[in-house]
Amino acid sequence: MTVKTDIEIAQSIQMRAISDIANQLHLDEADWEPYGRYKAKLDLSLLHRSRQPGKLVLVTGMSPTPAGEGKSTVTVGLGQALNQLNKNAIVCIREPSLGPNFGLKGGAAGGGYAQILPMADLNLHFTGDFHAITAAHNLLSALIDNHLHQGNDLHLDPKRIVWKRVVDLNDRSLRRIIVGLGDNNGVVRESGFDITVASEMMAILCLVESFSELKEALGAILIGYTYDKQPVTVHDLGAEGALAVLLKDAIRPNLVQTLEGTPAIVHGGPFGNIAHGCNSLIATKMALNLGEYVVTEAGFGSDLGAEKFFDIKSRKGGLHPDAAVIVVTVRAMKYHGGVRRSELAQENLEAIQRGFENVKHHARIVSKFGVPFVIALNRFADDTEAELTLVEQLCDEQGFMVSRAEVWAQGGLGGVDLAKKVVKQVESGASDFRPLYPLEAPLVDKIERVATEVYEAAGVVFSDVARRQLAECEANGWGNLAVCIAKTPYSFSDDATLRGQLSGFQITVREVRASLGAGFIVCLTGDIMTMPGLPKIPNALKIDIDEQGTITGLF
Repeated sequence: MTVKTDIEIAQSIQMRAISDIANQLHLDEADWEPYGRYKAKLDLSLLHRSRQPGKLVLVTGMSPTPAGEGKSTVTVGLGQALNQLNKNAIVCIREPSLGPNFGLKGGAAGGGYAQILPMADLNLHFTGDFHAITAAHNLLSALIDNHLHQGNDLHLDPKRIVWKRVVDLNDRSLRRIIVGLGDNNGVVRESGFDITVASEMMAILCLVESFSELKEALGAILIGYTYDKQPVTVHDLGAEGALAVLLKDAIRPNLVQTLEGTPAIVHGGPFGNIAHGCNSLIATKMALNLGEYVVTEAGFGSDLGAEKFFDIKSRKGGLHPDAAVIVVTVRAMKYHGGVRRSELAQENLEAIQRGFENVKHHARIVSKFGVPFVIALNRFADDTEAELTLVEQLCDEQGFMVSRAEVWAQGGLGGVDLAKKVVKQVESGASDFRPLYPLEAPLVDKIERVATEVYEAAGVVFSDVARRQLAECEANGWGNLAVCIAKTPYSFSDDATLRGQLSGFQITVREVRASLGAGFIVCLTGDIMTMPGLPKIPNALKIDIDEQGTITGLF
């Protein structure tokens, strides 16, 4: 039997006009603006629509393998399955970044019969949100260098400017650069590039709820320090208005559809390993005003995206998650049980038993936040019945509610059992959501609490640079901000090669960055980079387009 590819499946489906999706949500003409036939921008006034708010379900996962475990596919499939139960569900996810699309991972936003359409648009330029964020970020960079060139009235120390430039591609050559070289080209200084999804402006866009809040957050961005070590912000430069103008359309969420016509609001895209890993607060709150169930996801495993969803996004927006879904796979359990990537297709019950410790750890993480969960066993073609049955038995022994998810092959119908169990958890009213730490705690205490209680590390080692930076943050009055820990997604430690359940390890914080506009302190651990590099054989080398405009290799 020939198995269709994601792109073949997408091309076989007749998409509904975006007006049909808007009508399905009972939107008036003033509530949305079409971006072509199948995309629309939603008006911010929908944030204030008065109705009983919907139920919020977070999809997270176990520690992934480099190939990914289908968390977005399960998110989309669960939304479709809830609609099969007549639950009026809306899917809320992030916009994909061009970096992984042309790098290691390829296209995002689901797959098989559980994907969001139009897939090619979504994975490329979409509605231009990322380009707007890139432009706004780099406008600020240009204004800073122009300020230095024109006399430097703010007395900025060129050696202590912390604002870099961004591009939404993986380009390791840009991590450290020299700007201003040549005659009359500005002040010569060291700078660099981050990837756009690591930009503080991306985080800000995903955590504000109005233009006034956007301008206030942009104005709070730290751009550097004076010669006498006083912080300088965008507000001091007077640039927040211009930056907000470039983001005037990007702040509005995007309405699209799943393969089965389930409404999907796709907006924002901070990475889960180097940023807070959630779609926009505006999109989630808007969906809660429009639907009965809202299914959203957070980047990578629960140690990264879910922790930040709970401690940063939910706290900032006053969200109360009703249930969570932890996506697990047979192959990820085998991987974390010590099996080589090349041998993951082979049945190995012993490795699954060892790797199940990783699942138990993620269950402990979600439980710490008081949110009930369901284990979604995302089925892949190579999984054997013996392996799937063993995982179900292991879940039963732990008292975990578990369901096989076959949404890639069957769409919503393949997730009906999962949807029923999610509804059961939601309707139980068992959610007692609480953040992990109080904001009033010292920054070091908050970092150590995440490391020891979420990662279950033995402790935290702070570099001399990080200790000095944390002391500066506290002295400047920024100690009551949340912490956003940047860490590898492939291990509970900060070393991607250490798989499975670990003990006795320590987390090393090497650098700290203050994201004052976003409202958190970023802690860089291990060798994590805010500008990824391309692999030896990038996915870009597999992508092509024919004379009819059909794209291949992107998904």
